[in-house]
Amino acid sequence: MPSFTPYQIIATFISLLAVFYVWSLVMRQKKTIWEGSLWTIFWVAIAVIALFPSVLDYLTFVMGFKDRQNALLITFLGILSFIIFVLIVRLEELEQRQTKLTRAMALRDAGLKKKNAEGSAQ
Repeated sequence: MPSFTPYQIIATFISLLAVFYVWSLVMRQKKTIWEGSLWTIFWVAIAVIALFPSVLDYLTFVMGFKDRQNALLITFLGILSFIIFVLIVRLEELEQRQTKLTRAMALRDAGLKKKNAEGSAQ
């Protein structure tokens, strides 16, 4: 039986908790399946690297870096940058929806928008 360091045990435990938490948010419809999948990939990668550090040797070879630390740093910066990009896109979508809703409410309050399909104005 392999012996694990405290770091490996704690990192894996935290990763599992994070994955369960993310999917509980997905089940409560507070996060999308897409977001849940992205965060799951991120946290599983953390757990795999904690449990099997030799995975970094393969990553280092494939990416052409000299050492593990550079490969790890660049990979996770890329993953986190992608997550930030996705969040910014979602934020912009929410801003656009808020603008449309505010406009519709302002027109309704001003009596300029039809209330129902029959064409009766408020």
